[in-house]
Amino acid sequence: MVFDPGIRHGKPVIKSTRVPVEVVLGSLAGGMNFEDICEEYELEKEDVLAAIDYARRRISGEEVNPLEY
Repeated sequence: MVFDPGIRHGKPVIKSTRVPVEVVLGSLAGGMNFEDICEEYELEKEDVLAAIDYARRRISGEEVNPLEY
């Protein structure tokens, strides 16, 4: 994940892209599968998994360091 005020107003995005984590999660919630998301947003499966893990850690209250992703 990358947090950059100049990209999507500082919202977390997938590294080396402008795809926000919320878009990946919303796509999953909307019924898209990993393969469709990867194709639609030009991501790797690991990117989708990282977005899910980021959300899990935020919800659980863990401190999140963007450099871990």
